[in-house]
Amino acid sequence: MPTTPADIGKLIRDTRKRLGVTQKQLSLTSGTGLRFVIDLEKGKPTCEIGKALRILRTLGIKVTLTPPSGPSEG
Repeated sequence: MPTTPADIGKLIRDTRKRLGVTQKQLSLTSGTGLRFVIDLEKGKPTCEIGKALRILRTLGIKVTLTPPSGPSEG
């Protein structure tokens, strides 16, 4: 499970390459810029989360967020 920006970037890069998609094609189909795709794949920690999620969706990568278990509020 990816836990760092670098891990996420590697997952994106590996998936993109496995699908035979170029960085430019990914940027066009996801509606982001080429520079953004390059930075995201390099693991830049300040990449915008909305655009990163768009890239993940474009590649078919599912994201699951699980809140910690603990006492319920109320």
